[in-house]
Amino acid sequence: MSNDRLIYLPLGGAGEIGMNCYVYGYGAPGKERLIIVDLGVTFPDMDTTPGVDLIMPDITWLEKRRDQIDGVFITHGHEDHIGAVGHLYDKLRAPIFARKFTASLARRKLDEHGAPESALNVVEAYPAFTQAGPFKVAYVPISHSIPESAGLAIDTPQGRILHTGDFKIDESPVVGEPFDRKLWDEVSKDGVKALVCDSTNVFSQHAGRSESTLREPISKFMKEATGMVVATTFASNVARLKTLATAASDAGRTVCLLGRSMQRMTQTAKETGLLEGFPQTVGPEEAADIPRQNLFCLVTGSQGERRAASAQLANNKSYLGIGLKEGDTFLFSSKTIPGNERGVIRIMNQLSEKGVDIVDHNDGDYHVSGHANQPDLLEMHKITKPQMVIPMHGEHRHLREHAKLADKNGLAGIVAVNGMMLDLSGNQPKVAEYIDTGRTYLDGSVKYGAMDGIIRDRIRMALNGHVTVTLIIDENDDPLGDPWVELMGLPETGRSNAALAEVLEGDLGQFMGRAKPKTLRNEEALEKELRKIVRQVSQNEIGKKPEVTVVVSRLN
Repeated sequence: MSNDRLIYLPLGGAGEIGMNCYVYGYGAPGKERLIIVDLGVTFPDMDTTPGVDLIMPDITWLEKRRDQIDGVFITHGHEDHIGAVGHLYDKLRAPIFARKFTASLARRKLDEHGAPESALNVVEAYPAFTQAGPFKVAYVPISHSIPESAGLAIDTPQGRILHTGDFKIDESPVVGEPFDRKLWDEVSKDGVKALVCDSTNVFSQHAGRSESTLREPISKFMKEATGMVVATTFASNVARLKTLATAASDAGRTVCLLGRSMQRMTQTAKETGLLEGFPQTVGPEEAADIPRQNLFCLVTGSQGERRAASAQLANNKSYLGIGLKEGDTFLFSSKTIPGNERGVIRIMNQLSEKGVDIVDHNDGDYHVSGHANQPDLLEMHKITKPQMVIPMHGEHRHLREHAKLADKNGLAGIVAVNGMMLDLSGNQPKVAEYIDTGRTYLDGSVKYGAMDGIIRDRIRMALNGHVTVTLIIDENDDPLGDPWVELMGLPETGRSNAALAEVLEGDLGQFMGRAKPKTLRNEEALEKELRKIVRQVSQNEIGKKPEVTVVVSRLN
């Protein structure tokens, strides 16, 4: 009897929204052939990851098994699914597969990191299959908020797995393929071992709305607005870009695109034949000469990104020659991702200070989600009839609610978070083992792990300030004058109403005056004592214990 097993291992995207990375394997324990589904990123914030540029999955487990990987399959072009392909390619060196539009986006990322042309393979949709070790994988078109999204039909020696990717049930999505029940019926008819399924909107009780339902209210909005109109949404939501731009054009407004990702995404969609009928656009130089009431700007920065076009327009008198004034209107045609609220509200307040009218998604007229609500998830369960449901793409509460929903309807549901390997070999999913996993930070041009302590040190400095203590010791192990200090991020005076630097230097000087020769010769002990004094005095003076760097220079 074979002891081969079928495994599922999320390394990102399970227990969080973003940074998607899922592994499937088949073979003898520890020797499985592997495929990876998606290599995404998530984005930092100043509270928990100050200074970081991007956050990627920790792929240490995969690196050690690089020779066992038969392919990386990208479901669609959103950054939380595709953003790390270039950054991590050199560590994995596995062939990457994607549909045409997604491959165009991936190609740019791979080129930036010097990956060879042969790294990327463009594949056709179902019924075409790609052989990858013991797996056969087909791209099954599905509707989402970016063109050419697809779920995956993964055939294994122990049955078919359906991995939905991000999806919604939308039969008229404006751009991209509609949800096709017959197609999903067909890929499910011979039995589905496991449905690995999007969980983002599991708490939304009402049926999802089609992208096409936005056309009429957005057209009405464009015709009634006065002054200049600016709208922001996800650059990848090509259908929304088309709806907004077409409505503006129909209302007699000239369309201007602001933001590199907006321009890049529309250009890629046009080149791959997915964006027909998009209105002519003008650059910011031409837009500056168009009467305000005749201009519409479609801009990046729907999530409050500090360097995006939305923030630039809100912060400055003008951006690339275009400025916002009282009587203009700014539309947020997107939902704010949890965690980004502060940045979005900051921009809204800055716009309000300019006298700009702000319209957002709250009334539901100008935005629909790209993810399946609870009725749509139940519909997917009903269509596919899987033996087991494995929720993915969601915070823990989303995964747990989705698993409960499956159990309630007679399907075996299990919550598997990042690092939890499941054995899918039997009729019930079970935990096989736990893998140490975390995050990889891109900080400037350097990548490092969550356990390296760099972010922790940076947060401590941000919270507590920093003191540098400098001391010179001569060739006889005697201090050459008293230590001196430099402060960063600390108040100049404390409770004693004296300069904090002078108080610290006074106490440090007293210590050096009574320090024993043995302590002066032991650099580690000396640094420890000086650091201790700075933290104690600072606590008494300002109520904080700063981070301390001690620099001891010895004259030979």
